[in-house]
Amino acid sequence: MFKRIDHIEIVPSDFDRSLEFYTDILGFGLRERIPIVGHPPLQEVAYIDLADTTIELLRYDNPRPASVEGPQVGYRMMALEVDSMESTVEYLAGKGIRPSTPPFDAGGSLRAEITDPDGLPIELRQW
Repeated sequence: MFKRIDHIEIVPSDFDRSLEFYTDILGFGLRERIPIVGHPPLQEVAYIDLADTTIELLRYDNPRPASVEGPQVGYRMMALEVDSMESTVEYLAGKGIRPSTPPFDAGGSLRAEITDPDGLPIELRQW
């Protein structure tokens, strides 16, 4: 019946800045950009892929910012598996990105967190 997660949707505050972050820094490839006509406030959809993971970035006219800080009901974060935590953190530092949670031993794996341009958390995991 259910096979896999098809994609994750993200509504960024600045579509172009987030598209650049996910493609230029995290290495997602741009599969397709689709202008949306006749369905305001939705203006555009971009599908970006990393291996078999797809993110759908949605450009909305004036999206509202998230308003609650701290743990809340809902999806918490996505996680990206990395080959080497040390080299990943070093690479990100070269791009001006510092971990919001530095790498630590999570019992059989290394775990860290970064945030995207809107502060959305992204877990990094080295198994």
